[in-house]
Amino acid sequence: MRLSPAFLSAADRDRVHRESLRILAEVGVRFHGERALPLLERAGARVDATSGVARIPAGLVADALAAAPRSFVLGARNPDHDFAVPSPVTRYAIDGTASFVTDFETGERRYGVTRDIVDALRVFQAIDVGVMAWAPTCASDAPAPARAVHEFLEMAAACSKHGQHELHSVAQVPYLEAGLAAIAGGEDALRARHPYSLIYCPVAPLTHDGEMLDAYIALGRLDLPVMIMPMPVAGSTGPASLFANVCVANAEVLSSIVVYELAHPGRPLVYSSATGTMDFRTGAFLGGSAEMGLMSGALTEMGRHYGLPSSCAGCTSDAREPGAQAVFEKLATTLPPVLAGADIVVGLGEIEGDQNLVLEQLLVDAEIARACERIVRGVDADVDEALFADIAEVGPGGHFLAQRTTRSAARGDEFLVPSLAPRVSHEAWLELGRPSMYATARDQVRAILEAPVVDPLPAAAREEVDRILAAADREIAADT
Repeated sequence: MRLSPAFLSAADRDRVHRESLRILAEVGVRFHGERALPLLERAGARVDATSGVARIPAGLVADALAAAPRSFVLGARNPDHDFAVPSPVTRYAIDGTASFVTDFETGERRYGVTRDIVDALRVFQAIDVGVMAWAPTCASDAPAPARAVHEFLEMAAACSKHGQHELHSVAQVPYLEAGLAAIAGGEDALRARHPYSLIYCPVAPLTHDGEMLDAYIALGRLDLPVMIMPMPVAGSTGPASLFANVCVANAEVLSSIVVYELAHPGRPLVYSSATGTMDFRTGAFLGGSAEMGLMSGALTEMGRHYGLPSSCAGCTSDAREPGAQAVFEKLATTLPPVLAGADIVVGLGEIEGDQNLVLEQLLVDAEIARACERIVRGVDADVDEALFADIAEVGPGGHFLAQRTTRSAARGDEFLVPSLAPRVSHEAWLELGRPSMYATARDQVRAILEAPVVDPLPAAAREEVDRILAAADREIAADT
């Protein structure tokens, strides 16, 4: 029986919705930029042009929720990796846009570059539970005005799974459109298959970035799905109450859904979240706290409450280095949303509050993910009658090693067999050189990077991407 705890009761979910509607109607949300406020005002929202605050009535929210698709397919450059949402099982996305990387060869903590995006996505390509690529670090070697375009297109070229990333300005839009069309095989393929999507984070509390939102509205003509990921931090950019912070995050998601569905009715959207907490001793952001896991579980349930595909951040850690703290915190922030039924948990591969990419961590996190999946599958009570016959045959004091059912179970999925954790005797472990999860993961990363590239981008498409990026470097810089 699948484990199915409730992080919010049905009454709690109704209350979150009511409180969110009250926030939207009475407090309002500030929209920067040029496109959102006219859409909202024409639809009946009360807009203060001076402050940029829109107060959104409940009817607009209801209409937007009704317009958003309940299911769709997140396509991929290789159709074998297409992922339909909602999904009966939780799958994973690599974490995105970390500032730093732990260099695989030297161990140096340094700023990320384009090569790190490519290497990380080659590792992610090999992870069976991974379905959504993201540029896992910033490309500090790319020109700042075009950097997001570089990150997006290099991610799409390096991995043939579904990819998501972000844009920062309207000026970047035409270059991303051209690059994704070159990779996907044309604009019609982008619209039809949804191989790439956008991740959108409102600015907590209750604010929308103008350039990013305007760019995303413009990209609606290609029907690019949007994962809406609010990030209020309880105690700083959100209220110091888990429930109240959930309400703020939910209000930010609903305000985003209203704008996107007003601009392009029927646009695919994913309800997501990436909340955190504050260390009240230092003021530091905490992404690896148990409370973060609880809020992720609750907000996953809110996405389900609205009938939308539901995602969240998870598998997060504040550890300064790979090791026991990272594994503990990542388990604590992964299990709750998996129990809540998240379609996608976003967070593989990073530590330090999502700011440091570690290639070995990608494979360790996949191990954590598989363990969570096995826990959530629960105890299957639909056992074959032959098991009672085995019990009767073995009787008191015997053993089951020779039974057919034991051999069958050893080859099935009743028992999880980890790929990184050594399960050998102490003597055998010493003979193997005292391997750890991270050491084994490191060996596997090296083997992946030394192997041939999987699903390489065709040469003609790569040449076109390079031409588009060179134009973006020249022209966006000239315009800004």
